[in-house]
Formats: sequence, C-alpha cells, structure tokens
Amino acid sequence: MECLIYNKVKQSALTDAEIKRLAKKILSQFKSLAKNLSIQFVGEKKIRGLNKKYRGVDKVTDVLSFGLEGRDLGDIFICFSQIKKQAKIYQVEVKEELARMITHGVLHLLGFDHQKKVEERKMFLLQEKLIKKFL
Repeated sequence: MECLIYNKVKQSALTDAEIKRLAKKILSQFKSLAKNLSIQFVGEKKIRGLNKKYRGVDKVTDVLSFGLEGRDLGDIFICFSQIKKQAKIYQVEVKEELARMITHGVLHLLGFDHQKKVEERKMFLLQEKLIKKFL
C-alpha cells in the first residue's frame, strides 16, 4: 500500500514513516485491498473551507475523510493546530492525539461511522484498541 503524506504545515509529532506504519497496521487489521491513501496536513483556513463545503459546517475541525473508489481508499485531511489544542484539552501527548485522529480518519474510510450512539461506541472502542497497539 502506498500512503502519500502532504505535510503543508510541517507537523512534527510523528514522522512520515510512523504515519505510514500506523496506516498500514490499521489496514492490515481489516485485510483492506486498498493500494493508495493520502494524508494531508492543512491549516485551519483549509479545513474550515472543506468542512463548510462538504458538511455544511462553518468551523474548524480536526479530521475529515473523503472516500474514493477502487484501489484508492481515500484522502484524509488533518488540521494539526486543532490536534495540538485537543491534546492539551484531553491532557495527552500531541503524538497520541495525532495517532488517534489518523486512526479515526482511516476507520471512516473503511466504513465506520459514529452517527448513532451504538456505532459511535463501537468505532471509538476500536479506535482506542488500535492506538494502544501502535503507541
């Protein structure tokens, strides 16, 4: 699997190699046939614009995932400044929160959702289990 990383905001909590390893580890748990995944680190203006355009929500968010078809799993957009804020709020290392949001994005691309409470619980428990394997 090829994981392309576009680091426009120069985040440094995880190396590109660590990000790729995390994504591959998650995908291997689900025997995904996907061959391509992109992870883009963007600023608040970009993520807010994407959130407004595609979700109708005019505010900054932490992670957005856009699925593709065929062998391309999709694109994940991550706002690193938001990740840093959340790490402080939740009193965890930035590295852990970033790993959590990458995992969250990949799970969405694999079809997991959290629109309903039952789905949310299942997805978040799985997310934490996967993070523990990585960290």
